[in-house]
Amino acid sequence: MEHIVQIRLLGDFDILVNGVRQDNLAAKSRKGVSLMEYLILQRGRPVPVQRLIRELWNGKRYESPESALKTMVSRFRALLNSIYPGLGGCIVSEQGAYRWISGATVHVDVLDMLELLESVHADSTREERIKCYQRVLELYQGDLFQTGDICNSAMQVSWLHREFLHAMYAWIELLKETEEYEEICNICRKASQVDELDEQLHIELIRAMVKMNYTSEAIKEYKHVPHIEQMLPETGLEKNISKDYQQLMHTGDLVTQRLNMIREELMNEGTEQAGPFFCDYNAFKEFCCIQRRTMERLGSTMFLGIIMISNSEDTISSVARESAMAALCEIIRDNLRKGDIVTRVAPVIIAMLLPTVSYNSGGMVIDRIEKLFYEEFPSRAIILSSRIAPLGGSITEQK
Repeated sequence: MEHIVQIRLLGDFDILVNGVRQDNLAAKSRKGVSLMEYLILQRGRPVPVQRLIRELWNGKRYESPESALKTMVSRFRALLNSIYPGLGGCIVSEQGAYRWISGATVHVDVLDMLELLESVHADSTREERIKCYQRVLELYQGDLFQTGDICNSAMQVSWLHREFLHAMYAWIELLKETEEYEEICNICRKASQVDELDEQLHIELIRAMVKMNYTSEAIKEYKHVPHIEQMLPETGLEKNISKDYQQLMHTGDLVTQRLNMIREELMNEGTEQAGPFFCDYNAFKEFCCIQRRTMERLGSTMFLGIIMISNSEDTISSVARESAMAALCEIIRDNLRKGDIVTRVAPVIIAMLLPTVSYNSGGMVIDRIEKLFYEEFPSRAIILSSRIAPLGGSITEQK
């Protein structure tokens, strides 16, 4: 069975055999890893021994630097072979030089990425280019691993970083052509995990959000990026995106204005009305449903009370009934709170929703209403009957 060896140099240093991570060679031979990385980045070109000595030892003098390099190469090859037989053979020695040859079963992430980017030409199809950029994003898990032993490693890191970002920018431009703004957002977020300070990725993310009318998310992203206004001129894109930003901020202002207008309207609605809220029975049922859900969430209590009008002979004229009902509603209006809700369920029945009261306090409220009603109708020709119960509970008769 042929094994697959993967060498990762982007983001961190790892060697995997069939997907299984092996021993960390960086801890065992830092200069060996530096040598391997340097040779890999030469992409098969032989590197003279003197150049390697200059890069790895940065001008330090040894009695026999060629011998020191040869010993280090020999030991590092042995370490590679201990991970996978024949892996050390990727470091090939030639007359006065060394070079790296991966072979068919050894894959190096940075080489794979560079080969992908070179494969994208002007005549490549859109699908081929997108597939390439997708793979680049998968491979580039972070900047090139550095041990600090290579003189010009910072230049290599910067160069690879730019190649990655240019690939992402090119991908974004392709997606703009077909208005795939959701995918642009995903790319910008993933690429920003590698370079969270890249202003163009943030700008493209905001522009895509604006195109999708994700105004609140765009404003949040806008506010999240420090000094973004100062960064715009530096990118050279200020004129191109100024319209988007004006739209963004204008939309944000409109949303704020609309919120304040609705809030003010709701706060002022019904403020002049004292006492409980009277409504029809259908609205009353909706209020009960909303209050019950709130009650279940907060663990609070709510009671339902009813008062019915009748007379001692079980008959009542329509005129007397309406007169008594009008008086009862007026008494209720003067004696219940703003938070209470009242409806006329039937010609002779009033229902009341009394949030947060207990049996005792609810009973006292109804007793007070009955007392005031009988003061207005002292003949007792008309009788009030009342009940109160928690929603979902049992009914208790009031005295």
